[in-house]
Amino acid sequence: MELATLERLNACRRARVAAALITNLGSGDGRVVAEGDELDGGLGEAMARAFRSGRSTVVELNDGRYFLNVYMPPPDVVIIGAVHISQVLAKMAALAGFNVRIIDPRTAFATPERFPGINLVAAWPSDALKDNPLDAYTALVAVTHDPKIDDFPIAEALRRGCFYVGALGSRRTHASRLERLRAEGFADEALSRIKGPVGLPIGASSPAEIAVAILAQIIEALRTRDIITREGGTR
Repeated sequence: MELATLERLNACRRARVAAALITNLGSGDGRVVAEGDELDGGLGEAMARAFRSGRSTVVELNDGRYFLNVYMPPPDVVIIGAVHISQVLAKMAALAGFNVRIIDPRTAFATPERFPGINLVAAWPSDALKDNPLDAYTALVAVTHDPKIDDFPIAEALRRGCFYVGALGSRRTHASRLERLRAEGFADEALSRIKGPVGLPIGASSPAEIAVAILAQIIEALRTRDIITREGGTR
C-alpha cells in the first residue's frame, strides 16, 4: 500500500469517517474514497451500499471490475440512563459488535455492580459528552424519563447527526419532549428523526423485550441510513 493511501485511511480512521480503498482489478489502480465523497454512476451506488453494509465486496460495472475494501468506524451505542432496560440492551449491543457507553448522573443507578464490564459514566450528559462527543456513527438512546437528563443528549444527537436517536416514553411524554425541543429551535424535520416511542413496534413489554426492539431498530437505522454526499445530497 502506498504511503499516501495509508495516510488518507489513517486520517479517516482518526476522524471516525468511513473510507474505502477502491481497486480496479484490471489495471491495479487504486484510490481512497471517504463516505461523503461524490461518485457518479454505478460505482457511486455500489459504494453507498458497501458503506451501509460495512462489508468489502467485488463489483462488476461496464468499465471493469472493482474491489471495494471498506474501513468503517466502530459504531457506538450511547445509552442515557442506567435502568433495567439498559442492563439488557448494553449486553446485547456489545454482542452485536457495538461499542457501548452508559451515562447517568444518578450514582444509585450507575454502579459497576449493576453493569459489570460496561463503560459506565456517572456524570451529567452535558459533562460526559464534552470529551467524548457524539458523531454520525453513534446511536443515542435516552431511557430515564427525566427531561433534565434526557433532553440535552437528544438535542446534541440531532445537532451532530447521529444515525439513530431514540427516546423511551409514552406518546404523551414524547409530545411534551418535542415541544421542549421546538422551543430550543429545532424544526419538525429534525424532530421527526427521533424514534419515540422507542423501538420497533413488536408488542414488547418486559425490559428484555424492549431492549430487543430497540437494538433491532438501531441495526435497521445503521444499515439503511442515507449516505450524505459533500454536496449535501443523499444516496
